[in-house]
Amino acid sequence: MPTTIYGKNPIKEALEAGQAINKIFIVRGNKSPADRKIIQMARQRGIPIKETDSRKLSELTGQNRHQGIVAILMTVAYAEIDDIFKRAKEKNEPALIAILDEIQDPHNLGAIIRSAEAFGFHGIIIPKDRSVGLTDTVAKTSAGAVAHLPIVRVSNLARTIDDLKDEGVWIAGADQDAEMAFYKMDLNRSLGVVIGSEGKGIRRLIKKKCDFLVRIPMFGNVNSLNASVAAALVFCEARKQRIV
Repeated sequence: MPTTIYGKNPIKEALEAGQAINKIFIVRGNKSPADRKIIQMARQRGIPIKETDSRKLSELTGQNRHQGIVAILMTVAYAEIDDIFKRAKEKNEPALIAILDEIQDPHNLGAIIRSAEAFGFHGIIIPKDRSVGLTDTVAKTSAGAVAHLPIVRVSNLARTIDDLKDEGVWIAGADQDAEMAFYKMDLNRSLGVVIGSEGKGIRRLIKKKCDFLVRIPMFGNVNSLNASVAAALVFCEARKQRIV
């Protein structure tokens, strides 16, 4: 049986604490104010919500006192910033970190995690709010990469970037309005690569925190790329510059 928590207050407290939740099941029908609050909080964190019947919830919990709502906990735990630097030190390499600014599509996050692991990044940082977390879809799309790469979830992405800069990490933002092409910039250093959200890109505050911005030159009629595709291109170049 998957690890579960149930009841309105326990699930609300788990959400407030940033606990890793894979999915929430809620009974069909009218929703109480407490139910609506939980749904709102879950959506802000990108946690899938599925309506079902009370019998399914009883099967998940093994009893009937579930108050119509059950949360399935993640089996993959989030890491800490120190875990990323430890991984870099073990490989005797300057830190290489993916920083994701409000990626909300679980398929995009899974694909980015897969690319980051494939190109030898030492970890990924995501915000707790307005960003998808480590859901089952993310894990499947990553093709197992979530189990091999430290993934850190932070409350304040801007402050975390400041902390990384204090540790000597340069911050590069992928932005289509930048003047410099990504392959012309020196990426062979302790580096954090910021990838913005689908459609909106990097938030203005986060963009100001970047030491430099790079763009991916486009030559066709389409003037933008999917976030995961853009991430893969920049990740590949960052790794290439370390081995050439």
